[in-house]
Order: sequence, then structure tokens, then C-alpha cells
Amino acid sequence: MNDSIAGTNGKASDGRKASGQIVKDMAARAGVLALVLLPLVVPARSSAAAPAWKTLQRGVEYAALDAGATPADGRIHVVRIDPKQAPLLAVMASAGDRKPRTAGAWCRERKLAVAINLGMYRDDRLTNVGHAHAPGHVNNPHWSEKYKSALAFGPSRPGLPAAAMVDLDTSGAEAGLAAYGTVVQNLRLIRAPGRNVWGKQQRRWSEATVAADKTGHILFIFSRRPYAMNDWNDMLLGLPLGIAAAMHVEGGPEASLSIHAGGVDLDLNGSYETGFNENDDENAQWPIPNLIAVPRR
Repeated sequence: MNDSIAGTNGKASDGRKASGQIVKDMAARAGVLALVLLPLVVPARSSAAAPAWKTLQRGVEYAALDAGATPADGRIHVVRIDPKQAPLLAVMASAGDRKPRTAGAWCRERKLAVAINLGMYRDDRLTNVGHAHAPGHVNNPHWSEKYKSALAFGPSRPGLPAAAMVDLDTSGAEAGLAAYGTVVQNLRLIRAPGRNVWGKQQRRWSEATVAADKTGHILFIFSRRPYAMNDWNDMLLGLPLGIAAAMHVEGGPEASLSIHAGGVDLDLNGSYETGFNENDDENAQWPIPNLIAVPRR
């Protein structure tokens, strides 16, 4: 299977339309999640040394991994989150003043410890390309047929994982998401339990990825150095991160990761994207409308 995309920055098609009552419909179809939610077992693929994790706050750790490139911007920045200890939050401009901000500005205004793109957005600079809703707010009620990955967090009943990444082409997956207050649909990179679904391509971009590991952690992953996504996926699966599933949340200059906790202050931004911004000249984050974040304690 090849889940590759025609373009980033909200240029993808909207896909199939769901009812405006999507949240109610999903609730009515709620099912058993045990077969479709993480944690999932991933075979070990790397003998590399384990990351040197730095604790930022309870349940949130950070590491910068060597990806074989000598410049500092060749490192892979990873934030590992235990959602049982550090609940995730979806921040959407459409739920407030409708004004995009940089990830760093969102962190300062909302007192966020870490924040990454929620997903690609449409030309209105507000609406996620895939489905997205949070408690009390629906950013995009529609579902894209092309996007096969969903991140869900904020379970409404006990006994469920605090966060889960789901392959939407798994039987019962969409109905099972009804048990979660926040659901975000994005382009799939890695299918559980750890399979690269992208074929070879020439297009490259700086990358922001959200992944889930085999123990149920959620990972925010960023690289300024551009990659073709098939190579990116292979590299992620080769790192000692235990990745089970992953989704693309943005590429090129909009790709962002901000960290402001535990003595670490970083506002990272991408630059290069084939056919859009073919340079490494961007020195500051671009305003974005939506993020996945962890509040600062």
C-alpha cells in the first residue's frame, strides 16, 4: 500500500463527506477498541544506543538524535509523552479568535510545555485537511478517504488508553474513536505494527511527525533536514524508539516543534519543500492554526 500525498500545506483533496452530526454518529457506533488501539508490539529493528532522555516535566521527555548528519539541523528532535501522566491538548484557532500564531507564540499564550502541528490545513488557514474535533468544538466534520491515520485522546470511560493512534482501514476503527473527546485524522506514514506504507519518491521536505510507540507513548518528532517520506519512515523504524504507527502533521516551512519546559527553550521550524520552498533559508516559525500540545506544569 502506498499512502503518499500529492502535496502538503493543505493542498490535498477533502475526500468523502460525513454528516454534520459526525460526533453524535460516532458515539452511536462506539465499539470495542481492544483490537485497534495501541499499544501494539513492534519488532526491534535497531541496535543503536537508547536516546538520552531529558525530563522536561512529569510524563514529558526530550532527546535529540543523531541522524547521520553533521550539522545541528540534521538532528532528529523527539519529545516522548506518557499521556497517562501528561494529557494531550488540541489547540485550534477556529475555537477562539481564528488567528493563526507560531507554535512559540501559542506556547507563550497558552502556557504549553511542548507543541507540534496538529495537521495540514486548508486555504482558509483554519481548517485541518482531515477530520478534527475536540470537546465542544468541531474544526472539520468531514473525513478524508485518503487519510488512513487518526490520533485520539481524552477517553470518556475508564479502561481505555489515554491516547491511541488508529489505522482507519482497520475494521471497527472509526466507530471505536467515539470513546474519545479529541480525534484528529491525518496522512499515514507508518501502519501498525511498524510498517512503512510509502513507496519511493523524489519529493522531500522538512518534517513534523506524530507517532505512537509500542508502550503507548506519543512522540512528537521533528527534522529540519528534508527527507523523502519513504526514507524518513525507514529511518524512524530503524531508530531505538519502538515506533508502532506514525502520521504526517506538516512539511516544509510550516513544520514546527516548540519546547518550553525543564530548562529547554526551542522554537524549531522547517524550510525546504520540493516544489514549494526549495531552500534552507527560513529562520523563523510560520503562523499555524492548530496544534497538538501538552500544558506546562
